[in-house]
Amino acid sequence: MARSPQAAEADIPGVPARRAALRLLDAVLRRGDPLDQAAPPVLRAIERGDDRALALAIAAEALRWLPDLDRLIDGATRQILPEDAKARSVLRLMLAQALRLGLPPHAVIATGLPLLVGGPRRLAHGVFSAVLRAEGLPDRPTLPAATLERWTSAWPTRVDAIAAGLAVPPPLDLSLRDPARTDEWATRLGGTSLAPGHVRLARGGPIESLEGFAEGAWWVQDLAASVPARLLGPGEGRRVLDLCAAPGGKTMQLAAAGWRVTALDKSARRLERLSENVARVGLEVEVVTADAMQWRPSELYDAVLIDAPCSATGTCRRHPDVLHRLIDQTALEELQRGLLERASGAIRADGRLVYAVCSLEPGEGEAQAQWVKALGPVPITADQLPAGLTPTPEGWFRSDPGMLAESGGIDGFFAAMWEK
Repeated sequence: MARSPQAAEADIPGVPARRAALRLLDAVLRRGDPLDQAAPPVLRAIERGDDRALALAIAAEALRWLPDLDRLIDGATRQILPEDAKARSVLRLMLAQALRLGLPPHAVIATGLPLLVGGPRRLAHGVFSAVLRAEGLPDRPTLPAATLERWTSAWPTRVDAIAAGLAVPPPLDLSLRDPARTDEWATRLGGTSLAPGHVRLARGGPIESLEGFAEGAWWVQDLAASVPARLLGPGEGRRVLDLCAAPGGKTMQLAAAGWRVTALDKSARRLERLSENVARVGLEVEVVTADAMQWRPSELYDAVLIDAPCSATGTCRRHPDVLHRLIDQTALEELQRGLLERASGAIRADGRLVYAVCSLEPGEGEAQAQWVKALGPVPITADQLPAGLTPTPEGWFRSDPGMLAESGGIDGFFAAMWEK
């Protein structure tokens, strides 16, 4: 029995990866799903690891440059393509491959047009070709309108630098189990270091194949995300509560620094990953599955670290989907204040509390720090931060994707510290 043209096209190498990228784009833009949550079920049927990575890279670059890609598409056709039209989404992916990933146009066409079964292939081909003959993308992404308005108000002197920081995916940051071996591991891995216990590498290649992974010498953690645990310093056997701990980067930092760590999170699935990570690096941690808003400690702690649930807009370099998702900011800020109240009651006299969010929204960072009145502020000092970063005038830590540009950038983060 003769096969249909559609079935034959499905066998073209590379088409399954592009079809997966289309499904990922739809999951983010139409359903509002986080890209990392949408990816596992979508990519499960793709056998090759490099094809799975390609699908993710195509979707991520389309999301990173979405307003600019749409401008190019609209400028190349008189026909109005609705925002949710399949042809527009396919063109976004095709242009992301040609203009950002550097794939040959003929390969993009051969693997992209089969996604438009029964659709306007001639139109898509014509628009794609017209865009490639005309102007390219700007040197920095255009932020989505709502995000641009919000960040222009919040960071009027930083918004251009933040946009520039989103232009390329970030490098790979590692946190070391033994900071005393920083120079050694930077040399062995061919990387650079911006702080004790940190090594930065160029992107590329499976994480598991890097030297030191199997022996648990390091774990992946953005440089900004390593700051909150650094603020607490050496543990010297004291007890610390890590609230909302999964997947465990800060948990491992604290344990490696000599703290006796209780890692609490309400997600049993995410705590399984934390336990696996802790076991790989050879550290010991007490793991508790509970809702931090309901759980009561049996005794007080010398310190509490809260990496609070947040909008995660500070991670937009590596997760550009956050720029396009609707977020209930009010509910998040209420939860963050509730966690701050709970944490304040879990520390002993002279104990310290560190609050952190991977967010660029002042309502989740600066406003929450101003709200805390029951504890005494402990100013963060420059020697506690990676090279090139300084505390705010209030003694807080604030980073954004436009900082450390010459060294590969950094995620957006906020942290503040208090003492009881």
